[in-house]
Amino acid sequence: MKLILSSIANGCRCGKLTEVGRNASKSLDIPGCLLYTRTGSAPHLTHDTLSLIEGVPEPVHLTLCTLAEHHEVLEEYKEGIGKFIGMPDSVLYCSLHDPASPCPSGYNTNKAVSVWGGSGRIELTLSKFMAIQEAFKPDWYQCMADGEPLPPGVSRKRVKKSVDRTLGFLDDCLKVHQNSEVLKNTEIIGVIEGGDILEERLRSVRETIKRPVGGFLLDGFQGADMPNDLKLNLISSVTGELPEDKPRLIHGVGKPDEVLECISRGVDLFEGFFPYQVSEQGRALTFNFKYKMDPETEEKSLVIPFHQTQDEQLTSTYTTMTVEQCEENHTHSTLERNGCGDNEISNKASGSEGKMAAFTIDLKREQFRADFSPLLEDCSCYCCKNHTRAYLYHLLVTNELLAGVLLMIHNLHHYFGFFQSIRGALRDDKLQQLKELITKQKV
Repeated sequence: MKLILSSIANGCRCGKLTEVGRNASKSLDIPGCLLYTRTGSAPHLTHDTLSLIEGVPEPVHLTLCTLAEHHEVLEEYKEGIGKFIGMPDSVLYCSLHDPASPCPSGYNTNKAVSVWGGSGRIELTLSKFMAIQEAFKPDWYQCMADGEPLPPGVSRKRVKKSVDRTLGFLDDCLKVHQNSEVLKNTEIIGVIEGGDILEERLRSVRETIKRPVGGFLLDGFQGADMPNDLKLNLISSVTGELPEDKPRLIHGVGKPDEVLECISRGVDLFEGFFPYQVSEQGRALTFNFKYKMDPETEEKSLVIPFHQTQDEQLTSTYTTMTVEQCEENHTHSTLERNGCGDNEISNKASGSEGKMAAFTIDLKREQFRADFSPLLEDCSCYCCKNHTRAYLYHLLVTNELLAGVLLMIHNLHHYFGFFQSIRGALRDDKLQQLKELITKQKV
């Protein structure tokens, strides 16, 4: 696997990963995201419905917590998980945990890590973990790591133990990996731990880069426990120490504004779980990522004059919206102020539903009962071309399974389009314009 960077500007890396995959036949554009899966398939979607989505990325994200209990089946199958799940030509990345399902802490030891599947806790020793990798035959896999979420203010001793354990796991995994004929064409990804302590983060980086790994995973930044400024400073410090010729992944970051901040700090690849989180809440992604506006769209863009006070805070958002979008957002903000919000819906994975609402519409709201417009007027996805907001509202309030299918089609299409826009903005030297556009849409 080789990383060819076409540009590095203000910390942002744009380029292509070549010779990717077990046959070294694939190439990937960066920055990019992975196709998020649960038990080896995109949530709510079959292969036929997944094929309706434009721009599906080559890398597929597999999680051990949803697949480890099927280990014996894959051992008997002998042909790897790619063929087993019907994705033999995809680039498969296997991580320990599912970013959309936080796991309990306190179960890792010096000899094993724990993941949580459908039947409960699964303890993974080194021998079992490496046997799973040999049965799965992924293209990349995350090494074992003590990467459970560490609460703010946790002791330095606990953070140091996390780094020491992870480095020890990496050395043990490498010994087995280098002697495995099955894994000789597979890349092992080193994990950077260290909690919220800069010294431990830097120690983790400096020790990990001494090992023969194919890339680096920035772990422990998921969730809302760590202050945003501290998180971004730590990411900058970590990427500043990493070699430029290997890819950097990050776990647990999916919101558009956070993605752009991480890209500005040298991160290359992201998990694609955010569209799934949004879909599970009955929401559709509607944020604008078109940093190039055509003259006709610009003429329609305006600022709706509202009374002062709270509405002043929303004015910057409306400057990039059409009349219809402004009216909808104003209705949404009025409902929130009148106590008609969606606080009863929990976002267990990130605890940031209020922030997530800035980039979405909630299709369970009564206002969409008779709204016969598509989710987005200019969206070319199957859902928007064939169905209306009112139909999605009906499917959601009647608990029809088709709601999840249509929302995932739209949300994945929109999210993959966002990453295409990021790459275009980097090529055009317009990333700052894109960041400003996204920032205006935050509540």
